[in-house]
Amino acid sequence: MKLWIAALLLTFAVGAYAQCPPCESLKWATCDGTPCQCTIMVGNDEKQPLTCAKLIPKCFLMKAEMYRARKGLSTRTGGKPVESAFVDNDGIYDPECENDGKFKAKQCNGTEECWCVNSAGVRRSDKSDKDIKCDKLVETYWIRLELKHKEVTTKVDKDQLKSAIGTAIENRYKFDKNLVDKIEYDPEARLIVVDVKKAIGERGTDMSGLAYYMEKDVKVLPLFKDQAKFEPVVNGQKLEMENILVYYVDEERPTFTMKRLTAGIIAVIVVVILAVIAGLLVLFFARRREQQKYSKAQPREMEAM
Repeated sequence: MKLWIAALLLTFAVGAYAQCPPCESLKWATCDGTPCQCTIMVGNDEKQPLTCAKLIPKCFLMKAEMYRARKGLSTRTGGKPVESAFVDNDGIYDPECENDGKFKAKQCNGTEECWCVNSAGVRRSDKSDKDIKCDKLVETYWIRLELKHKEVTTKVDKDQLKSAIGTAIENRYKFDKNLVDKIEYDPEARLIVVDVKKAIGERGTDMSGLAYYMEKDVKVLPLFKDQAKFEPVVNGQKLEMENILVYYVDEERPTFTMKRLTAGIIAVIVVVILAVIAGLLVLFFARRREQQKYSKAQPREMEAM
C-alpha cells in the first residue's frame, strides 16, 4: 500500500513538472501552480506574473534586479547616431511600472528626487523634485548598438555581417531582423555599429527589451535560462563580443539643460573658456605691439626723405 502511494505521488509530481516548464526568457523566474504561472519577486512578498513566451519587459527586470540586490542575490556586475541620442548614465534603479510592464513617465527611485524617462526607462530630463511634470512616456524608436568583438582567426566578411547580426537577433531575442537598418564595421578596431529602428508611432515593438537582454549577454550574465551568449556566425566563424554601448533615440528630443552640470564638467568648461580668453589677449597685445612699431617707423622714414 505504501509503495502504491509513493508511486502515485511521484507520478503526480512528474505530471506537475510537465505542466509547468521553466521560464526560458528569465532564469530567475519561478513557475508553479495549476494552471502554471511563472512569477518573479520584485519586492517583499510581491510577485510579478510573467509571460515567458517573449522578452520580459525591462521595467519588471529592473525591479527584480533591485530586489535581488537588496537581498544579496546575484544581479549584474561608434558615437551618437544623431545629436539627440543619449546613453544610460544613471544605470539601474527601482522603477515604477504600469501593469503591462511599461515604465511610468515619472520616476523617483523611492526618493524626493524625480525625473522623466523614455519608454526604455532611461532618464531624458534633469532631476527635480516630486512636482516635476512628465506629461507622457516618450517612445524610443531607434537604438544604436556599438559592439566590439574579440580577436578572430580569419577575416570577417563585412558583406555577410549584417545578415549574421540580424539572424542572431531574430533567433535569440525573437526580434524582427528586418528592423536592423544599417551596420558599419571597422575591422582594425573590431567595432560593429548596429542601427535598429522601428517606424515612428509604432508601439508593438519593445526596443528596450532587445537592448537590455543583449547587454546582459555581452556582459556574460544572460537573463535567459539558456546561458548561451550573443554570438553572430559569419562564414562559419562565431563572433564573441567583449563590449557594448547603447544609444537611445526618442521620437522627441530629450529636455536636458545646463542647470545640473557636475563639478567635473563645469571645471572643463571653465578651463576651455579661460584658454580662449588667454588666446584672445595674446593676439590683442601682439597686434598692438605691431601697430606701435609701425607708428614709430613711419616718422623716421619721412625724415630721411
